Amino acid sequence: MDIKSIIIGLILSSTLACAQDKNPKNSENTHEIIVSDLNIPWGFTFLPDNSMLITEKSGELIHFKNGTKTSISGLPEIYVRGQGGLLDIILHPDYKENNWVYLSYASSEGEDSGGNTTIARAQLKDHSLTNLQVLYKASPNTTKGQHFGSRFAFDDDGYLYFSVGDRGNRDENPQDITRDGGKIYRLNADGSIPEDNPFVNESGAKTAIYSYGHRNPQGMTIHPDSRQLWTHEHGPKGGDEINIIKPGKNYGWPIISFGVNYIGTKFTDITEKEGMQQPIHYWDPSIAPSGMAFINSDNYGDWDGNLLVGSLKFQYLDMCTLKDNKVIKEERLLDGLGRVRSVEQGPDGFIYVGIENLGIVKLIRK
Repeated sequence: MDIKSIIIGLILSSTLACAQDKNPKNSENTHEIIVSDLNIPWGFTFLPDNSMLITEKSGELIHFKNGTKTSISGLPEIYVRGQGGLLDIILHPDYKENNWVYLSYASSEGEDSGGNTTIARAQLKDHSLTNLQVLYKASPNTTKGQHFGSRFAFDDDGYLYFSVGDRGNRDENPQDITRDGGKIYRLNADGSIPEDNPFVNESGAKTAIYSYGHRNPQGMTIHPDSRQLWTHEHGPKGGDEINIIKPGKNYGWPIISFGVNYIGTKFTDITEKEGMQQPIHYWDPSIAPSGMAFINSDNYGDWDGNLLVGSLKFQYLDMCTLKDNKVIKEERLLDGLGRVRSVEQGPDGFIYVGIENLGIVKLIRK
């Protein structure tokens, strides 16, 4: 072997070693496959009869009941490109009364070529969506394939929150409240703008914006005790974050970050700045987080209260032990099963996890 090959080999092995995840593997867990043969189960939710609605990123909505998958008709046209496609799904809190299902997806509707993140609701009847209503369409369209967001959460007051990533336009979208992208948004359930949204009186602002300065949030959930909105987002190389979202606040992207460009060069020299929020936790190396849920159940003993975050990059479920809203311990669950895309707690108090090219599994503590 020549000296050049030896040097390249040393560089590669050093790079790989630096990129290895440091979290220990927890052996006190196993799983049961509940829904098999799914490709990218981007989101899922439970219906009142405990059956499931599952989004496949490729543009299929699946109803899973009694071991059988049925495709739901009536979807809007889905723009499938890169990270875009059919994304998250959530039920209205009063679904039993109104049958409203909320979907996030990439759409090419509107001016310009390409697509952008869109929020819609429809009523489920038999195996079809009816009365489809687009509630929000981010603009402008772009052919870039990255950073669509997009997770959902409803709070106790019935407000709908959702995320839209910066759509690959790092230097314009996240810090500009007159532009979509790199934001957390809040709507009333019918798509109207809440009167107390933080930017309703700002000239030119996108009044649905609730917070800004985000990169690509793909995890969102309500804390079971504090009832605060928690999110996580993809950083660049290093710097994936967990944030507690407060109205009108700036979360810093890309002015402050704990990460660097993928090639290793810096795009900022600062990790904090007055007027910008600090994450409660960041990952270095990045785990590529997707999906997020708290354990709020007696089914897992002293894991109750822990935060679960899927890792696309390292293919495990990250269990975060918290103290005073800080992550004090991380452990790998479901290690090596595949890229963890979505995480939800079911009506039975068990945690269900969507894993790419596998399906949806139930987390079991040994």
